[in-house]
Amino acid sequence: MNGETPVSERRIDPVTLSTVWHSFQSTAREMRHVVDRTAQSYLLAQLHDMAAGIWDAKSRTIAVPEGPTSMFLSQKFAIETILEKFEGNLHPGDVILTNDPFKGHCNHLPDWGFIRPIFFEGELLFMALTRGHQMDTGGSFPGGYFPNGFDIHAEGLMIPPIKIYDRGVERTDVLELVWNNVRFPEGVRIDNAALIAGLTICDNRITALLEKYGRDTVLDCVDEMLERTERVVRRQIAAIPDGVYHGESATDDDGTVLDEQVWVRCEATVKGDELTLDFSASDDQRRGFVNCVYASTYSRAVAGSFLFLDPALTEFHNEGSMACMDVIAPEGNVCNAQYPATVGGSPVNVGTQVLEATVEALSQAMPDRAIAAWGRRRGHYISGSDPRTGERYVQTTTDADGGGGAVAGFDGFEGACGMSGLGSIQRGSMEEVEIRFPWRHVRYQFAPDMLGAGKWRGGSGMLWEVENVGSRATLATGSSDGDTTHAPGAIGGDPSPLSTMYKLVDGKKIPLQTHRMHEVQPGEILGKVSGGGGGVGDPREREVEKVLDDVVNEFITIDAARESYGVAIDAATMTVDADETAKLRGVAA
Repeated sequence: MNGETPVSERRIDPVTLSTVWHSFQSTAREMRHVVDRTAQSYLLAQLHDMAAGIWDAKSRTIAVPEGPTSMFLSQKFAIETILEKFEGNLHPGDVILTNDPFKGHCNHLPDWGFIRPIFFEGELLFMALTRGHQMDTGGSFPGGYFPNGFDIHAEGLMIPPIKIYDRGVERTDVLELVWNNVRFPEGVRIDNAALIAGLTICDNRITALLEKYGRDTVLDCVDEMLERTERVVRRQIAAIPDGVYHGESATDDDGTVLDEQVWVRCEATVKGDELTLDFSASDDQRRGFVNCVYASTYSRAVAGSFLFLDPALTEFHNEGSMACMDVIAPEGNVCNAQYPATVGGSPVNVGTQVLEATVEALSQAMPDRAIAAWGRRRGHYISGSDPRTGERYVQTTTDADGGGGAVAGFDGFEGACGMSGLGSIQRGSMEEVEIRFPWRHVRYQFAPDMLGAGKWRGGSGMLWEVENVGSRATLATGSSDGDTTHAPGAIGGDPSPLSTMYKLVDGKKIPLQTHRMHEVQPGEILGKVSGGGGGVGDPREREVEKVLDDVVNEFITIDAARESYGVAIDAATMTVDADETAKLRGVAA
């Protein structure tokens, strides 16, 4: 039984089980909170682009309550690799670092993972992980979203699983080598310390839990947690009609071969209480930087599936949830790229497309829980120097992202940021941006008619403009998508509208495209109009009063109310013309 107590012999009272279960979840959240409060970069401290979780010594997922979809659900593969590589050579106080997508099962190079083994009375019982997006990881362009690298080595420093603390002693030589190969070593050092501090908190909390309840009781609770979760998830999958369902989604291009869309295709098969998500029909691995490694594809596909399960499970998914799901992506596929493929853009594309295709397929299987895609990511990396300090900077933001996709029964969230993060990555504050970076906000507002219409509409798109008040800046639009491809709606709802990006020079609008490099001179204004979330259901079935409210609140225009929703509104009185609306909708007044 590998040390596991047979189910028939477990004697766990409900209060203890609940306490242990919630302790693991709250500890994972506390790890993230520690990083939020102590990190210095805009990415971690403001956007919260990080995740934390707990696994056991058999690499089973125990607690992953929140975080970007690409970072944490698949980290059982990283834990398994580390347990194999360091078999017999893990000790209390060790910390291991990796960002390698191929040898460490990471997402892309900027997402650095810190792993700590947790021992109790000399026995390895658990593994804690914090993973955070670093402000730089070396490579050809600051930040890691360089769209035209020769191979992955152009994207930055590749760190295989390596000890940076050995029995509690810092391996300063290793860390100095790492920090010497990034552009902002002091900032990265502070963020690294914050992520390591989260691991220390986890070790302390779990050790206290083991001391209070004892090894056997805690491990029995873990086995019970996983088995209960698996039973619940299997019952829910069994309730989905057996069948084969399809979804697909495309990204604008791969950043190297321009203006050629890259497609992800998902075949979801429900058979009894098991779900298989097969991405074999997706495009082949690409020259450009949009490729996903298998761990990233697995994580997105599983996260997309979780959206269709009972929301009460949201905070408690673990290895039991994944036991009844299989994710297939052949080697050499854009969803399972092989070394030395570039993967820098994968969190935005193709990673988002994996999530979108999964959700589209399962929306067909479960129309009563149908989900539309969120507004496409409208990020960027800007590198320049700040005349106020004379220092270089690299800036990224999620501020221009559109809103969330609709869900059957509910409109999309306003102001949600990118489906890839599923709400865990947030918008920063305008004041914080202007303090940290030489960019002044000109306009920042919801954009009318930039959402997917539906019986339940998507969250609104955004209009965002900022002025360069610093020196000449280089803009990489690699973390943007949606200029030429739509994020899908669901069961008759409209997709997310196309987005646009531009700069204003002497009042003239100059279009900018995704996955390119551009320059923005001092005094020029960078602007984005971002599509919001997709809609769910036929727009002409939307309640008339809700359409009127959307016009009054300027989410849509009177023309859109008429054309998309079949609702006629009098501009002078802002009231619905019932007779004209009945004609437009083909129903009796």
